[in-house]
Amino acid sequence: MKLNFKLGGALAAALLAGTMLGGSVSAQTLTMGLRAGPDSIDPHWSTLGSQAEALRHIFDTVVMADENLQLKPGLATSWKPVDDTTWEFKIREGVKFHDGSELTAEDVKFSIDRIPVVTGPMSMTIYTKQVKETKVVDKYTLHVITKAPAPTLPNDFVRLFVVSKSVGMDARNEQFNSGKAAIGTGPYKYVSWEPKGDLVLERFDGYWGEKPHWQKVIRKEIPNDPARMAALKSGQVDLVNYVPATDYAAMQKDKAVDTFIADTVYFFNLTPNVKDTLPKPVKVEGKEITENPLRDPKVREALDLAIDRKTLVRVVLEGLGKPANQLMPTNFFGGSKSLPERPYNVQKAKELLAAAGYPKGFEIDFFCTNNRLPGDAAVCEALSQMWARAGLKVNANALNGTVFFPAQQKGEFPLWMSGWGTLTGEASYTYGSLVHTADPKTGLGAFNKQGYSNPEVDTLLEEGARTMDDAKRRALFEKVTDVSMNDRALIPTVQLQTVWAAKKGTMVIPPRVDQETLAYEIKPKS
Repeated sequence: MKLNFKLGGALAAALLAGTMLGGSVSAQTLTMGLRAGPDSIDPHWSTLGSQAEALRHIFDTVVMADENLQLKPGLATSWKPVDDTTWEFKIREGVKFHDGSELTAEDVKFSIDRIPVVTGPMSMTIYTKQVKETKVVDKYTLHVITKAPAPTLPNDFVRLFVVSKSVGMDARNEQFNSGKAAIGTGPYKYVSWEPKGDLVLERFDGYWGEKPHWQKVIRKEIPNDPARMAALKSGQVDLVNYVPATDYAAMQKDKAVDTFIADTVYFFNLTPNVKDTLPKPVKVEGKEITENPLRDPKVREALDLAIDRKTLVRVVLEGLGKPANQLMPTNFFGGSKSLPERPYNVQKAKELLAAAGYPKGFEIDFFCTNNRLPGDAAVCEALSQMWARAGLKVNANALNGTVFFPAQQKGEFPLWMSGWGTLTGEASYTYGSLVHTADPKTGLGAFNKQGYSNPEVDTLLEEGARTMDDAKRRALFEKVTDVSMNDRALIPTVQLQTVWAAKKGTMVIPPRVDQETLAYEIKPKS
């Protein structure tokens, strides 16, 4: 569908004229207005951040991460390598599932073994790709044997949700979505869920960790930004996430609203399809051609040079972002400090296109999401306009995530932009998934749908993945970052900042770099 940024009159009026209802948040119930929710209640169904955010309330992970993605004990109280290919995880004692049964190492083993069996749209095997087998040593000890030395396995297990072995290997979406199989150890129990609607949760008083303040949590999925902001102003919800940049400045001056801001791990990255044949041919002077221009490094460099990142941040995102020169924060493990700022040079972009054989440019379709991260559709449209200055005709198509991601995974786009967050805090997660040659046997390149393949990058990633020495592994991943970014395997544009808003004086929301909105971390303002 074509982009459309016009707001309905009634909705815009409600947003502008709406006033915050008086009164404080209920001592028992927290109602959240969220841009996206889960696509399933099965925690092994999808890798999307919105999926993980919702299901963390019901299911715990083996390893947890704080608001800055630093590892901390979860269902495992400790972990250590016992030899080059074996990690030992000590499972927390005394943990109860929502049905009253006790957590043991058998449930963790079951959850690891189950992930490859689940056939969701975005496979969770990127978190278990290093696992060869699992062995229960005793009731609270699990050995995970890896295919090779796997120094980053604890980082991967930040997304390893544990389900009860009692649900059985045959449990599918229907059983989880109805609540029958939604048996976790998390701080909240499943009550009900309406897809694309409300997820209702009730506090689990038998939770092993800190008791959450809220007895009941209602997570309302409201993907439309103006509607979500209007819901806060009218009192329908107590807080909202992903406050649009257009509303942030006004909210800072609004005495009825508190705002909370954070840098995030999410970047908007461009992905050029470099396969021999594109799913839809490009056009030169109105005529389709058989070759793929994106295979030429000069064309990819031209696309890069035509992007004015400072304007994207200042104008399109209204200051809620930073120009990006790589796929993750520089200070993450394996981030490069040697990459320069990406220059903006339209004239050089035109010269490179001419040198590549396209002096009059070409026409290509470009796809992005319109409801996953703040500003995704607006950045998409702005990029198409920037490329037009270099002589390219880029047809921007903003799609709902439920349409975009299945098509992306099938390789149906010639050029696309999506958000990606390095949720483990280290490079092998991102570069091993996005730029390593797609290899179903090893699980590497699981999200490389563009056909990029560089033997040097593959070798560096594979060596880094089995190097236990931190300094040596960091150097290998930094080299991966440098080579793949200079090759423009993907083209980073901006790093996002995110904003939450709540009724004035009612609560404290701890900003997280992964943008997750977790009810059990939110506390009433004292």
